[in-house]
Amino acid sequence: MKNVRWLLVFWLFVLSAVAYLDRVNLAVAGTRLEADYHLSDIQLGWIFSAFLLGYAAFQTPAGWLADRWGPRRVLSAGVLWWGAFTALTASMPLGIGHQVLVFISIRFLLGAGEAVMFPASNQFVARWIPTQERGVASGLIFAGVGAGAGFAPLLVTYIMLHHGWRSSFWICAAIGLAAGVVWLLAARDTPDRHPWVSASELAAIRAGLTVGTNQSSATTPNTNTSPIPKVSVPWGSILRTKSVWAITFSYFCFGYVAWIFFSWFYIYLTRVRGLNLKAGAFYTMLPFLAMAVFSAMGGLLSDRLTRRRGKRLGRCGVGALGAALASVIVLAGSQVQSTRLAGVVLAAGAGALYLAQSSFWSITADIAGPFSGSLSGFMNMGGQIGSAVTASLTPAIASRFGWTTSFRVAAVVSILGSLAWLFVDPNRSLVPASERFDQ
Repeated sequence: MKNVRWLLVFWLFVLSAVAYLDRVNLAVAGTRLEADYHLSDIQLGWIFSAFLLGYAAFQTPAGWLADRWGPRRVLSAGVLWWGAFTALTASMPLGIGHQVLVFISIRFLLGAGEAVMFPASNQFVARWIPTQERGVASGLIFAGVGAGAGFAPLLVTYIMLHHGWRSSFWICAAIGLAAGVVWLLAARDTPDRHPWVSASELAAIRAGLTVGTNQSSATTPNTNTSPIPKVSVPWGSILRTKSVWAITFSYFCFGYVAWIFFSWFYIYLTRVRGLNLKAGAFYTMLPFLAMAVFSAMGGLLSDRLTRRRGKRLGRCGVGALGAALASVIVLAGSQVQSTRLAGVVLAAGAGALYLAQSSFWSITADIAGPFSGSLSGFMNMGGQIGSAVTASLTPAIASRFGWTTSFRVAAVVSILGSLAWLFVDPNRSLVPASERFDQ
């Protein structure tokens, strides 16, 4: 079979969509959850933040697990885990004692399970995808974020209206479990271990891997018994590198802005702007569709500019551009009086932000190679801390100063994330010369 790597990238797109379906469903069902359990917006914000704190806390361990055990097993186990806790969210009876604490615990553990999704995906990219194709691959994987989050409002609203909010969680859990089983059966940790990979595809993959991924140097495919050596992550080198901290800070800013759309946008449109449930679901879908489209476009643009002008422009330039555009558009959208027009403009801001998405993940795969799971997990920890901050801080700012101020703060944060790209050196590898494929 030709292009097995792109078949598996497509399934990572599916798993990415499922992961965001499982986390955004609470944002859509939040109003019903508040009514049933008599929660306030602040308490709901704590529950949102609990997921993100669990997600952030386990990013680095998840990346280390993906580096050590490979993306196939680690991601399969993660999907089973988060499917179980998605179902458990819907199983909590009314009137249970310490209900907020129980929901916080469940969502924290759900976040811990989902933490493996993108570090494991990035480890797959480092092992399977030539460097000149990594922008597109990362862009397509993260397009699943927009697809899953965009599909969630329609699916969850429909199920809520016809079968209740609990059923939406059970159905999302079932979808996730099915997708995880397919990944376990179809994926392999390295291309030389996959029975479908041809000799020509394997040679093309190896020719484009500029940083070693601890695979054997043989070009014969289907060596299913070849071991995957265990890696020792060079944390000293990682933590002393200015680019790592700059990328991580920028991703903190990225997460802060993005999570306003994932956690509060539906409630903002329906409660603050006055849309009904169906209209709110439609307009809430727009930012996520924009994310899907612009994530893929950003990957294409990043790879093209990287080939023609180098990584400084192709990776860092696209990353900085996306964050800067998002700042301007989000600020403009917050001032629009028409509810529907505001929804469209703010959706464009979310799309602009995701122009930068592939740059973050491509650059970590480029500079870290066999340690890309660990490095991207560390970076994503920063992003999820930003997400957790906005999940709780946004309603607090809105209650005191108004929702327009919440979006203004997000615009300022996005500019800071854009400036951080100036301190990133995309050509400095964290991998010793002896472990590079191109030596």
